[in-house]
Amino acid sequence: MKRCDESIRKTIELTKTMLDLADEGDEVREDTGCGVLFSVLRDSAYKIKQLAESEKEAHIRKGWWR
Repeated sequence: MKRCDESIRKTIELTKTMLDLADEGDEVREDTGCGVLFSVLRDSAYKIKQLAESEKEAHIRKGWWR
């Protein structure tokens, strides 16, 4: 796997961790400030994941992704 592809793969994995943390944080939060924090974390994870998946698809179309 190319190093750039490996970085994209790691980014996608990181977004899964971010989403898990947002879910966990929402379950244990005690105030609205934490709710805002975990909502921003979740939103950011979805945006980053979308960008990374688009790059992955572009690399697949170019024949780079293995």
